[in-house]
Amino acid sequence: MNLKLTSNTPDSSFEDLKWKFALQNSGIGFWDWDSKTNKVFYSKESKKIIGFEEDEISSEATEWDSRVHPEDIENYYEDFNKHIIGENPNYENIHRVLHKDNTYRWILDKGKVIEYDENNKPVRIIGTHTDITKQKDAEYSLKRSIDLVTTQNKKLQSFAHIVSHNLKEFSGNFETVLGFHEEAESEAEKHEMFRHLKTISKSLSNTIKNLRKIVSVQSDKDVTESKLSVKKEVNTAIEGMSFLIAESSTVIYNNIEGDCKVRFSSSYFQSIMQNLISNAIKYKHPERKPEIKISSFCNDNYLKITIADNGQGIDLDKFGKDVFGLYKTFHNNKNSEGVGLYLVKSQLEAFGGDITIDSQVDIGTTFTITIPK
Repeated sequence: MNLKLTSNTPDSSFEDLKWKFALQNSGIGFWDWDSKTNKVFYSKESKKIIGFEEDEISSEATEWDSRVHPEDIENYYEDFNKHIIGENPNYENIHRVLHKDNTYRWILDKGKVIEYDENNKPVRIIGTHTDITKQKDAEYSLKRSIDLVTTQNKKLQSFAHIVSHNLKEFSGNFETVLGFHEEAESEAEKHEMFRHLKTISKSLSNTIKNLRKIVSVQSDKDVTESKLSVKKEVNTAIEGMSFLIAESSTVIYNNIEGDCKVRFSSSYFQSIMQNLISNAIKYKHPERKPEIKISSFCNDNYLKITIADNGQGIDLDKFGKDVFGLYKTFHNNKNSEGVGLYLVKSQLEAFGGDITIDSQVDIGTTFTITIPK
């Protein structure tokens, strides 16, 4: 609303009355500030917007200023002062004001200097208060919907990668064990290979069951999360990879605390651990047997898990910014796809977690997972 009132015309008071009458019938509040006295006239409508009766608010400027939300106060004063010094031809600001019921209302605040003194200093400003809380709520609701769709799309993409990447691992394990089964020369060796096939098959069935749960999720990650025993989940992940661990002569030191629990997705947790363990084996150092140390630290606020290996390591000066990128690879391994670490980071971030890396070439790599409790 552009207020075109001037004080140097004989009918300015009449103009004021016309504007006040119009505002009273629109639900828009009206204010009139006298800089000489620092007094403000607040219309009945302005007071009503923030839940007060006419006699409950004085004419002090602090009546409104003191109720402006702390996060908005700086811009509120800045916009007002820019108009006072002539930098902006009109004053306009959107801020939250504390209502009588201790909730906040979003206010569109507009004003204009209508009178100056002999030194061209503003002495009178009039303006309006418009309650735009419903509009802001609608904007917030729309943003939440957009954020939800974006999150769901990321989850869908992550799910697709889980299916293609993790099931390929199972397929490779089946092919390897079947190959050994065909080459076995004794019934005992064949029986051993068959036992490994059963283990892989059971692990695959559990993975498919967990993936099916992800598909059923509508909009809330809480549907897929539960209170997990960290030690049990790590043991399950290790058991599901027993053949790969045995075949590569990998030694795993499992130092997970026995009493730690965390709210997380079991399918995501299994995927994270299997990816990090298989990575440690896949990129083992050619001159030594792989060793993996899994440790945890747990308190009331967060869970930390470290997975440390003695493998090839990664040159972080060269590749550090790309470690968790999609389809980024750092070794000449023909099985490298650049998907596993991207999956791990995505799955952790879906539940507010994070992962960091510390690595030295030819020495090894340590991943640190943090999950809020």
